[in-house]
Amino acid sequence: MNSSNKFDNKVQLLKYKVLKEVASLAWKDELLENITEIPKKISSGKVPTMRCCVYKERAILSERVKLAIGGNRFNRKVIQVIDIACEDCPTGGYEVTSVCRGCLAHRCEDVCPVGAISFGSDQKAHIDKTKCIECGRCASACPYNAINNYKRPCESSCKVHAISMGENKEARIDYDKCIACGACAYQCPFGAITDRSYILDVIDMIKGANGGKNYKVYAMVAPSIASQFRYASLSQVLTAIKLLGFTDIVEVAHGADLVTASESKELEEKGFLTSSCCPAFVSYVEKFFPSMKEFISHNLSPMGTMGKLIKGKEPTAKTVFIGPCTAKKTEFQREEYQGLVDSVITFEELQALIDSKDIDVTTLEKTDIDQASYFGRIFARSGGLSEAVGNAIKQRGSDFEANPIACNGIEECRTALLRASKGVLPHNFIEGMACKGGCVGGAGCLNHDDKNAKKINDYASEATVKNSAEK
Repeated sequence: MNSSNKFDNKVQLLKYKVLKEVASLAWKDELLENITEIPKKISSGKVPTMRCCVYKERAILSERVKLAIGGNRFNRKVIQVIDIACEDCPTGGYEVTSVCRGCLAHRCEDVCPVGAISFGSDQKAHIDKTKCIECGRCASACPYNAINNYKRPCESSCKVHAISMGENKEARIDYDKCIACGACAYQCPFGAITDRSYILDVIDMIKGANGGKNYKVYAMVAPSIASQFRYASLSQVLTAIKLLGFTDIVEVAHGADLVTASESKELEEKGFLTSSCCPAFVSYVEKFFPSMKEFISHNLSPMGTMGKLIKGKEPTAKTVFIGPCTAKKTEFQREEYQGLVDSVITFEELQALIDSKDIDVTTLEKTDIDQASYFGRIFARSGGLSEAVGNAIKQRGSDFEANPIACNGIEECRTALLRASKGVLPHNFIEGMACKGGCVGGAGCLNHDDKNAKKINDYASEATVKNSAEK
C-alpha cells in the first residue's frame, strides 16, 4: 500500500520516513554506524520540499533524525522547534489587502483604539505597525474583509499563546505556557515543530524481552486506535503489534472503566470536580488556573491506571502506552507516573515500527481483545468521559445528580474554568479535552477524519463486557 495514503498530509509522511529508517536500523543493531546516511537515503527519493537546495533539506533531516532517536538528553521537552526548518511563514500580523476599496465609511479607522489606521492619497487604508496592538477590530469592522491577519499556522493553532517569534523570525515555544498538546506540530506546514520520540527505548525493551531478559512488555493500547489505520481492520493492527514482539496487548479502556468507578465516587464526595484523563488539560489547569488545581481529580489517567494494574501483578513488566497523544509523553515523566509507565509512542510511531519490520497488516489474521466496556471505550471522543461518570453514578442508585460539561478543545476548557473560578458555572463536573473531538483529534493520530467519533461509538458498541471495573 502507498504509505502516503496512511496519513493526513505529507509532513506526517516525511516524519514517518525518518522514524521508519531509524527503527529499521535499530532492530538490526546497525543504527550507530549508519545514522548519518539516513538523510541522504530519504532525500534521494521523492521528498516533499520547499527548500533552496537538497543540502539544506538534508541538514533539516539530520535534525529530524536527532529527535527520532530521542533528542538532546539535556532537553526533555516533548514539543520542539527545528530552527532551520522554520521559514517562509507570513508574520506581518494585520495587513490591508488589495481588496480595500477606500470606502467613505472608514469603519476600520473609527474602531481602532490606538489610531493606527490612516488613509493615503490612494484613499486606501494603511496600518502603522508601530502603533498597532493586533486587537483585530479593524478586520472585524471592514465590510469587504479587506484586512487579513497574517499569522503563523503554529501560532494560530496554539490556544495557550505559547508560540512567538525568535530573533530570526523562527518559532519559539514558551514552555511555561506550553501544554504539549501538539497542535502546533500538526498544523506546521513545514514540519518545523515536532515531538521527540521514544521508539528506541521501546525497541530496546522488546529486544530485551525476546532476548532472554526476565520481563514481559505490554502494549497498552488507547481506545482511539479504533478510529485510525483506515487501510486495515483493528484486529489486524493488533496482530501487527503482537508481531512487533510485545508480550501482550491490553485495552487502556479497561483503565478508563476503573477511573470511571473511582472518579464518579470522588465527584459525589467532593461535589465538584474536573477530570484528570487528558494530560494537556491537567497542565492547562496547573499553569493558567492554579486556583482550580485542588479540584482536579486525584485519579491517575486511564494510562497510569493500567500501568499501575499491570505493575501490581508483575513488578518486572515493562509497559508501553500506544495512543494519539503527544502530551502523554510529558505525563509519563511526571512523578506520580514513575514506575508505572515505561514509555509512550503515538500512532504515527506505531505505523513506522510496523513498516520497519516489513509487516503487511492487510494480510494478517485477526487478534481480538474484549477487556473493556462500552463506557470505557467512548473515553476516546469528546463527551465520553462525562457519559461514563454519569452512568456510573446512576448505576449505583445514588441520589447525587451529575451535571457535567464536556469541553471540546482548550477554548471551551478556558471558558468553563473561568466561570468555575468565579463561582458561576452551573455544572459540577468539567470534562476537559485539549484536542478538538477528544483523543481522536490528538496530534499523534494518523488521520483526523470527521467520522472518527462515530467509529469510536461503533467500536464501543462491540464491547461485550458490561463493567470491567468489577472484573
